[in-house]
Amino acid sequence: MPVLIVVGIFVLIPLIWVIGTYNGLIRLRNHCRESWSGIDTELKRRYDLIPNLVETVRGYAQYEKDVLERVVQARSRAVASTGSPQTQAQDENALVGSLRSLLVVVEKYPDLKANQNYLHLQNELVNTEDRIQAARRFYNANVRDLNTRIEVIPSNLVATLFGFQKEEFFEIESACERSVPSVKI
Repeated sequence: MPVLIVVGIFVLIPLIWVIGTYNGLIRLRNHCRESWSGIDTELKRRYDLIPNLVETVRGYAQYEKDVLERVVQARSRAVASTGSPQTQAQDENALVGSLRSLLVVVEKYPDLKANQNYLHLQNELVNTEDRIQAARRFYNANVRDLNTRIEVIPSNLVATLFGFQKEEFFEIESACERSVPSVKI
């Protein structure tokens, strides 16, 4: 009987550890998927705002057709992008760049900057960008936790055994956004 208990302990404890580690990896993977859907939701909100913003600017800035078209094209590419986080990040970076060009155009039209519709859309876009950044930070934190768990010993044994893969971070690729701005006085 004592031998059976000892054998049971040597079998049960590792089995319980494997089950617990596997369940922890599943939880982390599900957190990553959930947080990615949060980014998708915020990106959809941005995609819905952009046509309204473009139309408002178009009414004022009739001569800036190419800038508006670039925004619309970048938005279309970003909406159609359903690949990996890295692929989507590239499309999102292009969209953000075209939106910056649009905001430069807006600076040329003082009446537009005072227009209530434009101001409302601009505030909504700023709020949406803030929400995207928060969702991105939440997603990247979950990816970090999952990837760490997949790589560290001994949980990497369970991760390898059950085929868990590292997730990609959703990163900004623009070097100018990562660099420290220079201030000249």
